[in-house]
Amino acid sequence: MRLPGPPALPALLLLLPLLAPLLGTGAPAELRVRVRLPDGQVTEESLQADSDADSISLELRKPDGTLVSFTADFKKDVKIFRALILGELEKGQSQFQALCFVTQLQHNEIIPSEAMAKLRQKNPRAVRQAEEVRGLEHLHMDVAVNFSQGALLSPHLHNVCAEAVDAIFARQEDVRFWLEQGVDSSVFEALPKASEQAELPRCGQVGDRAKPCVCRYGLSLAWYPCMLKYCHSRDRPTPYKCGIRSCQKSYSFDFYVPQRQLCLWDEDPPG
Repeated sequence: MRLPGPPALPALLLLLPLLAPLLGTGAPAELRVRVRLPDGQVTEESLQADSDADSISLELRKPDGTLVSFTADFKKDVKIFRALILGELEKGQSQFQALCFVTQLQHNEIIPSEAMAKLRQKNPRAVRQAEEVRGLEHLHMDVAVNFSQGALLSPHLHNVCAEAVDAIFARQEDVRFWLEQGVDSSVFEALPKASEQAELPRCGQVGDRAKPCVCRYGLSLAWYPCMLKYCHSRDRPTPYKCGIRSCQKSYSFDFYVPQRQLCLWDEDPPG
């Protein structure tokens, strides 16, 4: 009697890992997928994995032209969010404004780089929508990162944050973790203390564009492989990797700016 094979995978499984390793190493593997944003619009997302560097990067362009990227550096326990925001020339801004937010990477947040490098999609035209929406994470960024020393924190920081030299932010609690891991303190620079920042108004409540304030910027990772799926089969004694689970997650960052002019996207003050 022939034993039945593994059950058919559900149609919602969008990406499948290759059963055999990729031939050759070195060059990062890239995957382009069409994803649905939280507002319902569709954009293309690029995912790259470099198993040698043990890193993953994700990039997408929002409908308003903002370019959002996310880098996970597993070797250094660092994740980097970057936003390139189109400037409002009529309000005296430059062509674009760059922001970088650096936080501690938890290894269960996203699938390993080796698994990401082996992902392939069955239908490139399909629009992907996350299976799980993870809760909004609100982060108070109260430390500046010294760009010239940033490679000591992560070798990816110089490339990712090259346009955001004076706008790279971290959190005190993450800085303590990295210092314990041996990162040099010269990487970090003090911003006004949390108690001082607490006395500052939100930028949306400030009319004078030359005044300091606390800015808020939100971004969303609309679709990313957050977990591996495992299947069971009578033919195999142990569960085996057979796909991924996709997630969507939004972040809100609060950070100090010396001038309201640097935070024009924050809600306008009531008229």
